[in-house]
Amino acid sequence: MEKRVTGIGGLFFKSKDPNASKDWYKKHLGFDTDAYGCTFWWKDKEGNDCSTQWSPFPEDTTYYEPSKKDFMFNYRVENLEALLQVLKEEGVTIVGDMETHEYGKFGWILDNDGNKIELWEPIDQAFL
Repeated sequence: MEKRVTGIGGLFFKSKDPNASKDWYKKHLGFDTDAYGCTFWWKDKEGNDCSTQWSPFPEDTTYYEPSKKDFMFNYRVENLEALLQVLKEEGVTIVGDMETHEYGKFGWILDNDGNKIELWEPIDQAFL
């Protein structure tokens, strides 16, 4: 398995007031926000539509657990099932079970600093 991460899928962080954060970024930086944050569209080297999600989460979210950090990175990957198996064999801590949604597959790991990392095998067409 050569290629593991293909790009950044999302930047997620805790906010005292996620709606106020979305409003601030919309007003001052021009983010096109929605209920989830902001989706940035781009093209990969082959010209395929791809997305990266920016999302403020409530300060009391438990979504990043067991990490104690106020942020979580999401990385775009290919073949998540195979990647999770390889990571497990390499001794990486897998958090929970893989989930499948209409917009892709998700898995979670902990890095060497205890940061929860979300791995996403996207179906970008679900957003188009």
